Parts: sequence; C-alpha cells; structure tokens
Amino acid sequence: MKLGVIADDFTGASDIALMLSEGGMPSAQYVGVPGIPAAPGIEAGVIGLKTRTIPAKDAVTQALAACDWLMSQGAEQIVFKVCSTFDSTDAGNIGPVAEALAEWLKETIVFVCPAFPENGRTVYQGHLFVKDKLLSESGMQHHPLTPMSDPDIRRVLARQTGWDVGHVSAGEVWAGPEAIHRSAETSGKAMVVVDAIRNDDLVAIGQAAKSRKLLVGGSGIALGLPANFGFAEQLSPWSGVTGKAVVLSGSCSTATRQQVEAYKSAAPARELAADDIMGDRLSLQEIVEWALKQDQPPLLYSSADPQVVAVAQERYGREASAAAIETVFADLAAALSKAGVQRIVVAGGETSGAVVSGLGADTLEIGPKIAAGVPALKVTGRPLALALKSGNFGGPNFFQDALAILEGCT
Repeated sequence: MKLGVIADDFTGASDIALMLSEGGMPSAQYVGVPGIPAAPGIEAGVIGLKTRTIPAKDAVTQALAACDWLMSQGAEQIVFKVCSTFDSTDAGNIGPVAEALAEWLKETIVFVCPAFPENGRTVYQGHLFVKDKLLSESGMQHHPLTPMSDPDIRRVLARQTGWDVGHVSAGEVWAGPEAIHRSAETSGKAMVVVDAIRNDDLVAIGQAAKSRKLLVGGSGIALGLPANFGFAEQLSPWSGVTGKAVVLSGSCSTATRQQVEAYKSAAPARELAADDIMGDRLSLQEIVEWALKQDQPPLLYSSADPQVVAVAQERYGREASAAAIETVFADLAAALSKAGVQRIVVAGGETSGAVVSGLGADTLEIGPKIAAGVPALKVTGRPLALALKSGNFGGPNFFQDALAILEGCT
C-alpha cells in the first residue's frame, strides 16, 4: 500500500476512493479499522469512520488507530479526508484530528484544501464557496449538526487548533508546485489553507505535497496524488446487481430535498417523520413489507425543511433526535437486506454511516462514477450494491441514475 486515507464519514470515504480508483490506484474502502491485512495489490486504502460529530477526543483516538493500521500496511502518505463544505464546529473535529495525526506522523506543515470544483466547491482568498455563494450563504448555515456560518476556512481552523494557520493564495498556486512549496514553508508548525478554483490547481497542490506525510482536504485533493506514485487514469470494471431496490434519504440539504421531490413524483414514497420516530410509532416490519410490495424501488425519507428539523430538535434535543433517526435507518437497512433487497441508494453522510453499520459491511469495492464524488459500490462477498451520497451531491434525478448504474446500466 502506498497511500492511506482516513475519512470522517462513509460518503467521504467512497468519494475519495472513487477519485483514487479513477486515477489508476487499485483502491479498497474499509468500514472502520480492519482487523486483517489489506488484500494483495491494494495501493490505496480508504478507511471510513463516523467521527464528524462525535466528541473530539474519541475522533482523535479512532483516527490514530486508523493511521496505525494504514502505516502498518506500508502507506507512505496519509490523507485526512473531510467534507468539501468543511463540516465542523468550533470544538472540531477537523482541527483536533489533523493536529493529532500531524504530531503522530512528525509532520510540521499540513496542506488543507476542501475544494472540489467539479461539485462547485472552491477556495479563494481562504474563503470557501459553494458554486457562486459563500459557504455561509449556501444553505450550510442551516445544517442540523454542523452549521457553517463562517466561510473563512482560516478562521474556522484557527478556532480548532493550537497550530498556526497559514495561507497559499491562488496566484501562488498558479505559479506551480514549487511556488506552493515555498509559500507554505514556515519555521514552526502550521496548517496551511491552500486556494483552489480549478482541477489544475488541485493537481499542482498534489505535486507540491509529494514529500508531505499528511494532507487534509476534500476528495479533490486526491486528484494529483496517484501520479506521484506512478499511476495513470483508468476505468473500473462493473457488472452491476439486479433485484429489489430501495432509496433511503436522511439528508436535509437543499440538493437532497430537491431529489426527494423529483423521485416522489415518479415512484412510491413514505416519510419517516421525526415525531413518529421519537414517539416509537413506526413498525419496522410493516415498513419493510410495504417496500417489498412496490413495483418500483420505493423511497423512505426523513428529509425535511430546515425549519421543520429545527422544531424537532428543539422538542426532542439535537443529539437525541439525530441518534434516533440514524438507528431507524440502520435497522431498516438490515431488515431490507435480510428480506432480499440488493440495491440501496442512500442520501446523507450520517445516514450512510448508519446504513453501512446496519448492514454489517466490512469492505466495499469501488465501481464507476454515478455523479461527481459518488461511486457505485459493492459489499465484498455479498450480492449487495450501494450508492452513498453526501447531502449536497448529485443532480435532481440522482436517485434514478444511481439505481440504474447499480443495476449495471450505463
């Protein structure tokens, strides 16, 4: 293994695994820290954790365990993969985990870049944009768990780490890898936010980071890494999985709510309301039986308008309501799979983590791209195909597209 990735959620893990696989690196995605060695021939190991919103101390412990396993497999460089909208709070977990990993790896300069231009995420003058809007005006300011009200990644990071926070401007990035390297040099320990508005910028950042032991960023930061290890672009073979299918949506992002509305107009759908979940008024068996009776893959969703979510959080508590919803999706995924469902499309990072845990999946094989940042996946050793989508990813017809590709349609 040449490259190790630690992702703070499962959608992020599949996102960057797709990027590395398309870059020609034989890749595998692991659900948590594996208890066995990597399979022969795997050059990029991606460990998906569920640490984005847990206490920072626990996130650090899990990340260091993942780092130890990756290094034991031969990894020469570690990437801490975070969301392209830098989802976090002032308590972390990006800064604390990045700092702990850097100290563990004895690295003193850490490039930080969440940019992913293909999905409209760019960093300019240290500020994160989602398409043509600042992060704080993109809808992410209403995120139920990690509301992002400050678009300046330097300020966000400075509130999370004791290290200095530096900056490499777009002009210095455009001057090439050597200029990036020179601009980032410092006499002390620093997290260095690097501007990127084009894919070429990310390639240059990857080249500049060739000698660095640790990088922090979104999946875009992986664009320039396979070439550093002598790999070139290639397509992954994919045969697809047929059989019963279902769509599970827990994200409340603007993009996902649009996708839910589009899919509801063409297929059966059922809302799993927070009041019903918290009141224990849902019958798992009845929902599964209903889903299996449908002629088209049904949609089961808890996605709701931010105002509705805010009311539920005020009534039941943010953490309690989130945990209860995730438990329902985990139990549903397990029951649906046991009942014969072989294709599951999931929207939302936290929901994806719950579903993968419920399915008891250990290793995921990387298939073709469904949308920017979203690959088709297969659970190793089982006839089960998955699509794990971050909330804001994909176009209006993402659910339909994902179901078709998981089945093997081009």
